[in-house]
Amino acid sequence: AAHRSLRFGTRLRLTNPNNGKSVIVRINDRGPYIHGRSLDITEHAARVLKIHDRGVSKVNYKILAK
Repeated sequence: AAHRSLRFGTRLRLTNPNNGKSVIVRINDRGPYIHGRSLDITEHAARVLKIHDRGVSKVNYKILAK
């Protein structure tokens, strides 16, 4: 996943608030640099969350480890 300021290696649990699906990702890139967006995730993570067909979606995230 990409985030503007979280340290590389930080693990996050992402949860889709609409269906409860969750996935654990690791920060390994910087971005996104588009106003209003805080994370970019892989297509695989989006498929696990069932948001791969949306392009942009809201997810909840919790920091698991830095």
